[in-house]
Amino acid sequence: MNRIAGRMTRRAALVGASVLPFAAAGSSRAQARFPERPIRLIIPWAAGGPADGGFRILAESTARKLGQPVVVDNKAGASGVLGAMALQDAKPGGYVISQMHMSVLRQPLLNPQLPYHPIKDLTYILQITGFVMGVVVRADAPWRTLPDLLAHARANPGKLNWGTLGIGSTQHLAMERVGMAQGLSWTHAPYRGTADTLRALLGGEIDFASEASGWAPMVMAGKLRLLAVFTAERAKRFPDAPTVRELDMDVVVDSPGGLIGPRGMDPAVVRVLADAFRAAAQEPGHLKFLDNMDQPLLLLDGPAYREAMARTLEEERELLRRLNLLPA
Repeated sequence: MNRIAGRMTRRAALVGASVLPFAAAGSSRAQARFPERPIRLIIPWAAGGPADGGFRILAESTARKLGQPVVVDNKAGASGVLGAMALQDAKPGGYVISQMHMSVLRQPLLNPQLPYHPIKDLTYILQITGFVMGVVVRADAPWRTLPDLLAHARANPGKLNWGTLGIGSTQHLAMERVGMAQGLSWTHAPYRGTADTLRALLGGEIDFASEASGWAPMVMAGKLRLLAVFTAERAKRFPDAPTVRELDMDVVVDSPGGLIGPRGMDPAVVRVLADAFRAAAQEPGHLKFLDNMDQPLLLLDGPAYREAMARTLEEERELLRRLNLLPA
């Protein structure tokens, strides 16, 4: 029996060894064939904001590397989760991918009816960058500093209106943390994207905005005034604007973003996409864009990105609980 078992084991090993080269060749051919047609890249914000601009640069560069168009599809609304929702109906072939951001992680906590789990139902491809958040007002506003604005809000409860790109967005929660710490009452107005929020601010619909660095060109042009940033350090191009933490408020915002796909993607396809987007992210055109927006390059491969987001999900759950924003 032992000799027979030994012969069977050796035979199985020989058969397995003979199959391995073909399996490897098949995997290589599958990887080499991708992509065979255009790739659809969903950006879940309106065109014109900082997230849209950076990913359009990446799409153009990645298309050259892959030899197929990367077609940008803006799907604004629903607090930025329309990309993640679209991935639930997409085939996992790598031809439909989406920008990843913190609202994709957070919104299922705020709305249990959303049809996806932010970790289990997505494939994490590549973390790419983060965003600088700040508080801005019109250049003719009476507030020169964030403490000035907060003092006005305290003296005029419920009178100030402020905007972000959506309920439950990182910008929204950051400002809510400030308001709760200061005991303030004001009115939040959600918009479809950063560009819409800033247009509303310039048009006088709102008094201030808590937004990503799409405000940078307007601040530099003298149309808006930057009162403070939520990052741990001051923004390089705006050294006069203090961090919120410097103003004795313990609010620091790190908002990494990247690229996701449908659940169950072939790891070989994920590698092709990750390699192409990683290379594109380090090209001069994209690095210049990040520098202009004071955005850091935060490259992280898919598995590590997924692990980081799984940890962050639990941290966000606790934050929302403390802010009384979790549904009953």
